[in-house]
Amino acid sequence: MRYIWNNNNWTNFRWHDNEIVKAISKTRFSQGKLFGLLNHLNFDEINKAHANIIVEEAIKTAEIEGCILNKDSVRSSVARHLGLSTAGLPEPDRHTDGLVQVLIDVTQRYDRILDIEMIKGWQAALFPTGYSGLYRIAVGKWRGKEPMQIVSGPIGREKVHFEAPPHDRVEKEMENFIKWWNNDSGTLDGLLRAGIAHLRFVTIHPFEDGNGRIARALTDMALAQDEKQSVRFYSFSSQIMAQRKFYYNVLEKTQKGDGDITEWLLWFLNCLENAISSSDILIEKIFAKSVFWQKFGNMNLSDRQRKVINRLLDAGNDGFEGGLTTRKYVSMTKSSRATAYREISDLVNKGILKENQGKGRNVNYKISISAYSNNK
Repeated sequence: MRYIWNNNNWTNFRWHDNEIVKAISKTRFSQGKLFGLLNHLNFDEINKAHANIIVEEAIKTAEIEGCILNKDSVRSSVARHLGLSTAGLPEPDRHTDGLVQVLIDVTQRYDRILDIEMIKGWQAALFPTGYSGLYRIAVGKWRGKEPMQIVSGPIGREKVHFEAPPHDRVEKEMENFIKWWNNDSGTLDGLLRAGIAHLRFVTIHPFEDGNGRIARALTDMALAQDEKQSVRFYSFSSQIMAQRKFYYNVLEKTQKGDGDITEWLLWFLNCLENAISSSDILIEKIFAKSVFWQKFGNMNLSDRQRKVINRLLDAGNDGFEGGLTTRKYVSMTKSSRATAYREISDLVNKGILKENQGKGRNVNYKISISAYSNNK
């Protein structure tokens, strides 16, 4: 099987401009819409949005590789590195903390000159014990002489989807990658550069493990450089996870192709546009929460009522399945049923909660639409 890296000057990619320009325009429109929403958030709200995105990115970039992280451990690590409160959160484990450090580092210091040691350091941070699962691997070093293959299927009937360049080419390929990265930042559209960087890195596959996570981290860094933003407001890995089958299919097809990467770039831009559009939901929730507390922040409410309201606001008006019931109020606040009924009734009388209509036999409530309005 010949792969894209077998071609002479394999990184001299080609694409169909007319198709790509349309996809870029659509993605840029979504970017503009998202940044417009961000203008309505204050400093604390922006920090919260950024923290939520890093948590989501860490969980999903690990999940793509089949690794399920503890969400509270991720939250704890993100809070520690962003200087936020860690009250009630556990101490993060070393693997989680290493991944979070990488994700924050690639965006907070996005404007640095990229070098080999930086990339090797990120990979080492992903495997602080020197093990990937049960197996010892080389950390902070290029992979060894064993062929690097992407394989699926049972033993004896494996299917090889891709084989990376031989190990004796890795050093030179990575030197060329670094040179291209540092020299082409101003000569190529930033979104295309991010897509090409991702493709080049996963094709070289320079490490024994962690290549996918580093490729996605480099994608985040390229996007941060394009946007000139040190904070992230959307999770690219979340969208890859949602489209994982298509991701691997288009990647395999491109890596077995002749250097025309139009299909890859179209998929990448579509995935990115979906990631940005999905983030609108998070930003709108934070904005709605801000509007709510501007309106009701000084109202006489118990700590229990505030806790429940925040849970409802965080879930979104349609995200709290089954609505708020007396039983759920009791569970969340550890109060008596009588107290829960009284405090829910109080929130209804104050115009904060509204009874759901036609939502099953049990009476349940949601945040009143009028509570999101800026009108006093």
